[in-house]
Amino acid sequence: MSNLKQNTQANMLTTQMKDAIDKACAAIAPTWPLDQFIAVNPWWEMTDQPIEAVSAKLKTLANINCLMPSDYYLSGWQNNTILKTHIAKAAKEQQLDVTIEALVNRLEFKSLALKSTDNQIKLLSDLLDDTRDLNHEMSWHDEISQQISQFCAAYFNQGSMLQFPSQTGLYQSWLLMVRQDVGIEILMGVKHLSSVFKTLPNTPEQLIALAINELGVAEHAITDYCHALLLNTNGWASWVAYLRWQDRLNGKENVLMNELVAIRMAWALVIWRHCESAELKQAWHNNLQAWPAMLAANLAAQKLDWCWQRAAEIAYQENLQKSLLNTETNKIQQPILQAAFCIDVRSEVFRRALEKQDKNIQTIGFAGFFGLPIEYQPAGSEMVRPQLPGLLKPTIRAQEINLSTNTSANKRQNRFANIASWHRFSRSAPATFTYVEATGIFYAYKLLKASLFPSNNQHPINALNAKSQATFALTNEAGDLSLDDRKNLAAGILGAMSLTQHFAPIVLLIGHGSETCNNAHAAGLDCGACGGQTGEVNVRIVADLLNTADIRAVLALDGIIIPAQTRFLAGLHNTTSDNITLYDLKKWPVDSERIKQVNTWLEAASSLARIERSTKLGISTTNEQTTESAILERTKDWSQVRPEWGLANNASFIVAPRHRTAHLNCEGRSFLHDYSWQNDKDFKVLELIMTAPMIVTHWINLQYYASVTDNLKYGSGNKVLHNVVGGNIGVFEGNGGDLRIGLSMQSLHDGKQWMHQPLRLSVYIEAPQSAIQDVVNKYQFVKNLIDNNWLYLFSLDNTEQVGAIKQISRYYQGDWNKV
Repeated sequence: MSNLKQNTQANMLTTQMKDAIDKACAAIAPTWPLDQFIAVNPWWEMTDQPIEAVSAKLKTLANINCLMPSDYYLSGWQNNTILKTHIAKAAKEQQLDVTIEALVNRLEFKSLALKSTDNQIKLLSDLLDDTRDLNHEMSWHDEISQQISQFCAAYFNQGSMLQFPSQTGLYQSWLLMVRQDVGIEILMGVKHLSSVFKTLPNTPEQLIALAINELGVAEHAITDYCHALLLNTNGWASWVAYLRWQDRLNGKENVLMNELVAIRMAWALVIWRHCESAELKQAWHNNLQAWPAMLAANLAAQKLDWCWQRAAEIAYQENLQKSLLNTETNKIQQPILQAAFCIDVRSEVFRRALEKQDKNIQTIGFAGFFGLPIEYQPAGSEMVRPQLPGLLKPTIRAQEINLSTNTSANKRQNRFANIASWHRFSRSAPATFTYVEATGIFYAYKLLKASLFPSNNQHPINALNAKSQATFALTNEAGDLSLDDRKNLAAGILGAMSLTQHFAPIVLLIGHGSETCNNAHAAGLDCGACGGQTGEVNVRIVADLLNTADIRAVLALDGIIIPAQTRFLAGLHNTTSDNITLYDLKKWPVDSERIKQVNTWLEAASSLARIERSTKLGISTTNEQTTESAILERTKDWSQVRPEWGLANNASFIVAPRHRTAHLNCEGRSFLHDYSWQNDKDFKVLELIMTAPMIVTHWINLQYYASVTDNLKYGSGNKVLHNVVGGNIGVFEGNGGDLRIGLSMQSLHDGKQWMHQPLRLSVYIEAPQSAIQDVVNKYQFVKNLIDNNWLYLFSLDNTEQVGAIKQISRYYQGDWNKV
């Protein structure tokens, strides 16, 4: 057969072809493993393009939705969430010459029309499926997805019983496996498929070059074609992107994404060679030629939909802006208690509740890792885990030292290893669906015990937290941190918190974590700024630093004078139960009456916060004790699929002193970061906020957004059907298909309505416009987010430096405009 002849030219990739493939590979954003599960903008690697262009391209390449269905916006219009003024303003912004009536009529028509995939490209597997009886035959699309997914689960799972030769890469290992898999022919009802696999080249570069040549993919279409192939197996592509991200943090590169392209392209080549249908091949060539027209059609079709999306965002922004303008509470001159919380939207509810206990209680918002660039090593363990945002690489190791004997440490280490090994086996790909059957009565006992005697410690990783009094040794590449290093660390933390004077007698440093059972995505409810862990380690270390006399002495030389009676106390906010746990009270003793009063305030605030959250959880608030009991029960119920709502409905990030927002009820929708620009002489703190916390909040916002607009591609579906893959890699929904990423439906929808409104993040910063603009111009990735409509940036203008905010302006594409 002539198509089996492989000449040298067909097996070579040109520089232009390599660049086109690399561009497609670069478009995939990472997904973090379950034990470090953090929110990510799944379109992060495409933010150099306008979101509207990305949306149209993804719709064309893989039928991905970056917008809500028409009936969603129509509902907002009909219930007066979106008003005429909102849609008119959105239309004017987007320079649309269309009446409001025409916009509404179009929306009504689209909500009734049948969904069409006419403007979506079809891969060869899709075209072949069009010729099959899918009621009685397996689809090629599903079989390819299943085969690649099961292979990847085995390849990337370190605990897998399947072993691959150590010198073979991803593509070669796949080729070795698929050439031996005779079951594909039986399942698909075709013959001689295995012989076609044997004709494939042995290197990914040769395969890609050969496939592009045989399939007739023009050079200008290579990037889109490779991107479409990766989106076809988006879950595993995202995992490979994570491995790439980690390697780059360590100054290395890998070619796994290119090899994944080769695997998916190899399947296309096999189908092409195996199928003798001239009609199919003609349909493929027609399809290739139609791609540009499809993209243009989707761009045009979505233009009015983006107008409705913008109108929904304007509706939210106008309500918030009215509250921010011309109103503020009085500054607290000398607080009796200060409590610093993570900027997490769940903290906003608790902060309001705590401030209600006394007018002189001051709360502070700060990034949840509390400025510590650390990785944490528990006592008695060789395990190390990051305790900082996924954007960053740890530069300090915090080693827990709280055990008195090596024997105790060894016992603890062995217990962790045994639990982890069995845990990895139970979550390996071959064991996923047979684990319960294989363990039989022993697993039945475990299920019964979980039902009758619920435990607080359902995840082995929880056992690694330092629950008792602990000391932490801080080291970097040079060895132990010097006094000067620790002083600089402490000064930087206090400066970033805008807390360098007017210290209260007690300053609480409150990290946060969740408490759930039987939840594969438990880390997603913990602190994203701590790498999907609880913030306990971080706040305990910071408290130790700021309570240490030697560090206070050298801080005073720099002008940061902490009163001798001031104590920093570490604590943890349980976001599921809204309880607060304080640590190390014996280590850093406080006057008994004072701490008693603090505990009273905290308990009252917990009760208020629970009552506020209970309505959304469907819990009656008629009785305080009943409400508390019902919420606490959720923390231990292994059958509970909605223990809490996490960061659902997040919509804004406000960077300003607390007195600008203390009068507001942000309804748990705002990330609140304290910042006083008057104390930030060179605006380094502003720069840090706009390049770290602002990016983290954007990632959170866009993950929730994408998980709602397209849960099939960017969410993890039905939590009840989840099966953990590869130890901690991710989940399958059911027994196969692609790796699922993002958030489950139960994290976003209560069964009747969406609990998250997909809005792009609105960022409000109180600082001079020139300083904000300087940061934007310094960092291209920040500029891209603003100019390409991935988030909104506003300034809170108070030029007089006294009184309330007088003006709010939006920064967009180099200009400030009053809103």
